[in-house]
Amino acid sequence: MNVSTSSFPAGPHAPATEVVNARDNDALKAARLYLCTDARRDQGDFAGFVDAAFTGGVDIIQLRDKAIEAAEELDLLAILKETAVRHGKLWAVNDRADIAVLSGAPVFHVGQKDLPLPAARTLVNGNAAIGLSSHTPEQVDAALAATAGPSGLDYFCVGPVWATPTKPGRSAVGTGLVEYAAEASRQAGEPVPWFAIGGIDHGNVRQVAEAGARRIVVVRAITGASDPAAAAASLVDALDAAAS
Repeated sequence: MNVSTSSFPAGPHAPATEVVNARDNDALKAARLYLCTDARRDQGDFAGFVDAAFTGGVDIIQLRDKAIEAAEELDLLAILKETAVRHGKLWAVNDRADIAVLSGAPVFHVGQKDLPLPAARTLVNGNAAIGLSSHTPEQVDAALAATAGPSGLDYFCVGPVWATPTKPGRSAVGTGLVEYAAEASRQAGEPVPWFAIGGIDHGNVRQVAEAGARRIVVVRAITGASDPAAAAASLVDALDAAAS
């Protein structure tokens, strides 16, 4: 895996001087388990938690917490960055291109109502992989169509498969959209990775895998676990079993 290491920021909130090139290595293509976590203020264990999650087999961790200010987010992203580099894994910023640029995030994720892909590509570092949420067959088709060329999309997510409190008001799409994405991606030659997301846990991961997903995004399945490393390892094992 051709991931270059980055030096720790010189001080609080300092811009990153180097970034991982997530568009020019196999880390994103090989990723199967993507975790979104908040700042874990209640637990007070952010550093230990992300280390355990990576140890258990998480490939990408996204910090997603709309309750924190930018300065605190940058501090936490510095911790996440150091941990990800030590494990040879990826990390992500959600929605905010300014935070992605300042932190040197190798992965930047946007929703349907966030920055359009061309604008996001203009703002973030050229090495950063950009991902997009999709909730309908039309959005899946658009995501696949947007993958072409050097400025194209690098991955997309499909969901929420099941209702989840992390996306209040968003209707579940069910496994039918996962099946659609799997077939559409195959017909397009599988140009980029895609992940199923939304309410996925140890009890239903096999169901979503049987619908065609080979990669998943989870939240509570790991953030709510007493042993994050074991929870991550169990999800990887379930994906392996479904693929065999």
